[in-house]
Amino acid sequence: MTTTDQPAAPTAVVGKLSRLDRFLPLWIGLAMAAGLLLGRHVSGLNTALEAVKVGGISLPIALGLLIMMYPVLAKVRYDRVAAVSGDRRLLVSSLLLNWILGPALMFALAWIFLHDQPGYRTGLIIVGLARCIAMVVIWNDLACGDREAAAVLVALNSVFQVLAFGLLGWFYLSVLPGWLNLSGAALDVSAWDIARNVLIFLGIPLAAGYLTRRLGEKAKGRTWYESTLLPRIGPAALYGLLFTIVILFALQGEAITSRPGDVARIALPLLAYFAIMWAGSYALGRAIGLNYERTTTLAFTAAGNNFELAIAVAIGTFGVTSGQALAGVAGPLIEVPVLVALVYVSLALRQRLFTTDVR
Repeated sequence: MTTTDQPAAPTAVVGKLSRLDRFLPLWIGLAMAAGLLLGRHVSGLNTALEAVKVGGISLPIALGLLIMMYPVLAKVRYDRVAAVSGDRRLLVSSLLLNWILGPALMFALAWIFLHDQPGYRTGLIIVGLARCIAMVVIWNDLACGDREAAAVLVALNSVFQVLAFGLLGWFYLSVLPGWLNLSGAALDVSAWDIARNVLIFLGIPLAAGYLTRRLGEKAKGRTWYESTLLPRIGPAALYGLLFTIVILFALQGEAITSRPGDVARIALPLLAYFAIMWAGSYALGRAIGLNYERTTTLAFTAAGNNFELAIAVAIGTFGVTSGQALAGVAGPLIEVPVLVALVYVSLALRQRLFTTDVR
């Protein structure tokens, strides 16, 4: 998809999409259902999928994430990144939303909705600490957000994730509950493990995307690259997304389907979190004068979470059958359909709120 300077009606934007893009909510729903059924009814599948891991994550999921991110990062015009880096309103807003408001909001919602479920509560807090660095590039692209801004904010989140995840985990699970006379739980996570995940799941597709654009434009020019090559590799992003969803839900299908009541309880604070973070970030972007593309990017990068990291940390720290792990697994179960719906909300708001291209 392409980003234009002038806003277009959502029906016009959707009408230009391929069949794969246009019916994405349906494909995602089918992928989730297929994964749940596979995980529930195919014996030994979980063991086979978990046999080989990359950075603590199942190899099939790792491949799906890399395939998913590469085409979108190949679309980024890296010669425009400097202009994004100079936008202090965007960068400061993103840091505040992601590393102050987001974790604090999830902490509050976890205690409000799950005060009597310490395992699920801790799992949700971990989800809130894991800021999105992967799937957000898909939602941003579908909503016609600013690709260059998304690349910068994802890189920024990656750096802060390495530096701040463990510290914030200690604060929200040990220090703050003590101050508030609440019972907390310790979180033991290695900064190197987080850094390794960032290097693999952001570094590899980012380097591949950059080199593809640089070599492609050098060989045949930007016009050929964007009109011929990108349309050929572009669909791989959504194929990778659907594959990742199938494998993810296949791995956790039994846990989800065996405890539907618990999943429903976990879903309530997650729904509130995604709605508040996205709407609040979107309103903030509009209030500080960002254009549609950067407002959209700000909203999706603030609302999304790195559920791959959250699940890995929850399982590694508390065990695969723990309540913390189930809460982590419920994250993408709620996040994926909600953020897909918000793509369409964003496109609808584009026509109503952004009548001029302002920065």
